[in-house]
Amino acid sequence: MVSLLLALLLGVVAGLRAMAAPAAASWLAHLGLLHVGGTSLAFLGSAWARWLLTLLALVELVTDQLPSTPSRTVPVQFGTRIVTGALSGAAIGAAGGAIAGIVGAVIGTLGGAAFRGRLARALSGDHAAALVEDTVAVAAVLVVGVALR
Repeated sequence: MVSLLLALLLGVVAGLRAMAAPAAASWLAHLGLLHVGGTSLAFLGSAWARWLLTLLALVELVTDQLPSTPSRTVPVQFGTRIVTGALSGAAIGAAGGAIAGIVGAVIGTLGGAAFRGRLARALSGDHAAALVEDTVAVAAVLVVGVALR
């Protein structure tokens, strides 16, 4: 049950920041907190995956601030978040984790967009709202990591 909740939470992270969730899963595998060896997700534990996914996550943090970045709810963006949520969730809990990751990605995508919109209006600017959202995503990843210890 706990693994499904953690997979759901990592899916929410994917909904907030699409590449943060698989980057986190890769780091968690590297640190021995996720056991993906011998599975189809074993690549997550490799150095190349860890650094590539980390680079993509960092690039996403920057591009998210650009006014030309499309909404997370457009089909390609939404689909990417569902895929990365499923992948990250599966790393925690196989098939059930993948489903929980998908559900979390949908929650994170739609809920995150609504939350950020309201926060941007309250703060009179999207930049501060985006930074709050980044912080929430990182905090959720840390919660998953601590819970897996």
